[in-house]
Amino acid sequence: MPTNSGEREPFGARLAAAMLARGPLCVGIDPHPALLAAWGLDDSADGVRRFSRTVLEAVAPLAAAIKPQVALYERHGSAGMAALEELLAAAAQAQFLTIADAKRGDIGSTMAGYADAWLRDGSALAADAVTLSPYLGFESLRPALEMAAANGRGVFVLALTSNPEGASVQHVGGSDSVAKRIVEAAGVENQRYAAEALGSVGLVVGATVGGALADLGIDLAAVHGPLLAPGLGAQGATGVNMRATFGTAYPAVLATSSRGILVAGPQVAALRAATVETLAGL
Repeated sequence: MPTNSGEREPFGARLAAAMLARGPLCVGIDPHPALLAAWGLDDSADGVRRFSRTVLEAVAPLAAAIKPQVALYERHGSAGMAALEELLAAAAQAQFLTIADAKRGDIGSTMAGYADAWLRDGSALAADAVTLSPYLGFESLRPALEMAAANGRGVFVLALTSNPEGASVQHVGGSDSVAKRIVEAAGVENQRYAAEALGSVGLVVGATVGGALADLGIDLAAVHGPLLAPGLGAQGATGVNMRATFGTAYPAVLATSSRGILVAGPQVAALRAATVETLAGL
């Protein structure tokens, strides 16, 4: 991996290459207390560290990316965040893509601070991409959008999630819904990446949103960005119904599985077998 942003390809291009080489799977690293216990690990920063290293070792040769859930590191304080820093550094050393699932969103200098933490070269928390919340207005994300572009990194903006509460905000407006406006704004941002296989401004769209895309008149194929789709496996989504849900946008989908793979641990061989099985269904 290049050591400075001047040499680094844009995130979307790097992700497209990884998906072509290894398949469209992102493995979530979610060290829930119950999973730690099932693996025989303590619910502690050290348990989280060992859990993370094992998952990275198992899936790095197979998946396109990993997605550590930041909240499950934060709950262990500074030691937990140190474990996350170690994971991100190890993945970078292995030239393996990381998406920090932090869902950050704020205004002004605070948003700039989040961008600095997750997207600046040299930051201990720098990931290849970070998830963002646009519900203070899409333009509130500008510091992160510009930092990502400057450093060859990317963002995934929450657009249409499959949790029941999401519709109360995202579906508002019907044919001119909040979700549709977010999708269209991401498409405008990706015009700067028109020459790349994928833009670097991605969207988070739940794998189990079903007919909501059609109901709201949302055209994901026009975004020219990656679509991070959580919900594969444990939440019920399959490759078959995801193809139906995303339609012509399916080639841009980065399907995410967490528990569906992680429950196979703690042995590396078993995690790899679960990953291979999951990939086969996409």
